[in-house]
Amino acid sequence: MDKHPKNGGLKSLLLTIMHRLKQFAQLWSLQTLLDLPDRLKNLWQQLIGSYWFIPSACVLAGILLAPILVTIDEHFDRETVRELSFAFTGDDEAARAIMTTIAGAVLGVAGTTFSITIAVLSMASSQFGPRLLRNFLTDTPNQFVLGAFIGTFSYSLLVLKAIHKYDVAFGVPQLAVTFGIIMAIICALLLVYFVQHMVHAIQASHVIEGASNEAIKNIHYWYKDRCDLKHQRDVEHQDIEQFHTWSVTPIYALSSGYLQQIYLKSLVALSQDYAGVVQIKTNLGDFVTDKNVIGYFYQRPADHSDNRQQTNTPNLAIVPRTPDGIFWQRFAGCIRIEQRLSHSDDIAYSLGQMTEIAVRALSPGINDPKTAVNCVQSLTTCLSIMMRYQPPSPYHFCTASPDKSTPNKADSDGTGTVKNASSAAILAVVTHGPNISDFIDASLGEIRRYATADLLVLKALCQAMVDLNYAKVNDDQQQTLLHELTLIERAGQDNLNYQELVDDLIAMCQQTKQLIINENAQHQYFSYIPKFDAHTHQARQKQLI
Repeated sequence: MDKHPKNGGLKSLLLTIMHRLKQFAQLWSLQTLLDLPDRLKNLWQQLIGSYWFIPSACVLAGILLAPILVTIDEHFDRETVRELSFAFTGDDEAARAIMTTIAGAVLGVAGTTFSITIAVLSMASSQFGPRLLRNFLTDTPNQFVLGAFIGTFSYSLLVLKAIHKYDVAFGVPQLAVTFGIIMAIICALLLVYFVQHMVHAIQASHVIEGASNEAIKNIHYWYKDRCDLKHQRDVEHQDIEQFHTWSVTPIYALSSGYLQQIYLKSLVALSQDYAGVVQIKTNLGDFVTDKNVIGYFYQRPADHSDNRQQTNTPNLAIVPRTPDGIFWQRFAGCIRIEQRLSHSDDIAYSLGQMTEIAVRALSPGINDPKTAVNCVQSLTTCLSIMMRYQPPSPYHFCTASPDKSTPNKADSDGTGTVKNASSAAILAVVTHGPNISDFIDASLGEIRRYATADLLVLKALCQAMVDLNYAKVNDDQQQTLLHELTLIERAGQDNLNYQELVDDLIAMCQQTKQLIINENAQHQYFSYIPKFDAHTHQARQKQLI
């Protein structure tokens, strides 16, 4: 069957349909209903990410709207229509000519719009990088403009079919033709808007702003502006220190590709059904193969106290089970692995878009350091938010009701009565994620490695360390900034062409370092003053005094 080209294509189509049906079955299975909002969100992102969804919806709207208006025309008073100054009141030949003209015109404009879009995508791929193509493809105004054109075309064809020659009383759907004329005028205005929008969309500042907004949205999805006190108490659970000593089973990736999503609620339910802890060692966006160990399953001991807390029946314990075939089938529905890296809630993916723009701007073919500086500033904004906010905890718990037959000493008032039967937290899933130093190295550090001979960008990176210093909240973040500052200074010393440029960079790095190590730095204003401008600055200060 594979030797025949036609049969091979049919087999490929059938395999694709079976794969989609399998995904749909997993989406609506009982084990995955806990994460149904996240799964529907991912499905919606895939639909929006495809260029055909909104135009197809517009075509469907045109197909449904045409017979509806024609039916309304058949039951509408024609004398009332003639009283409307903007309504069409011509005969069947005029109506047919108008709808034919509209259909041909909007179809031609739709082809022109598609050609402009392809040209913009080609330019964006070469200037900004292929990772930014999705931002252009998922641009809703572009999809809606194309959908309006082909939707109007479909509507015009169906109305044209409903125009009859020998039934003058009801053969001309006047309201339907009037609506077609209005849609043609709207399409003409949309064409002007489309040209203006595309000119604005290909500007580097606009692309960087869009990537930055996407990154900030993902940061707010994962990071919290305040600490969860209950979760902090749960982190002191004794199993966090002990689960590494339990019986362990490696977890292998079920297919090759990029880890795009981890459905935590389904994974928590799976770990509790098998009385253990699932530890995921792979980060979102990492590439894995079907032989990669992406985590471990730690089986809870049979005499562990948490086994009894998993059921509502007192003193009834769940017997821990080793992973079997059902476990691996359910685990396959708890993660999503795609063959290509696509958009998700991954912060590193969003930051990588701005990093790629900066790296391409520093290439000899483009040589646009100003764009790289804009990327550094946008990355600094995103990283400063991450430094101030509470990072996501790697520990995820299952809340179980405690045994009410046993008084809780912590909640007792000394008389044997329980004040508050609070729920007990059971460790279920342990994930792994990059810290702030990893994000800084993968974004600003990557730009530094390509900007070693550009003083403008290196000084912008120094200023970024100053800006991030205002957002630091602990000593680990301070040491990360000092380490990156040392690498910036070393890069300039080894690659700048003139000694004057090297001295200028070293002086700025030294002033930045003094600010970072100063305990009161977050309340001081920083302004770098070059050595050859110091005397001018001092003179101005004396005049102000």
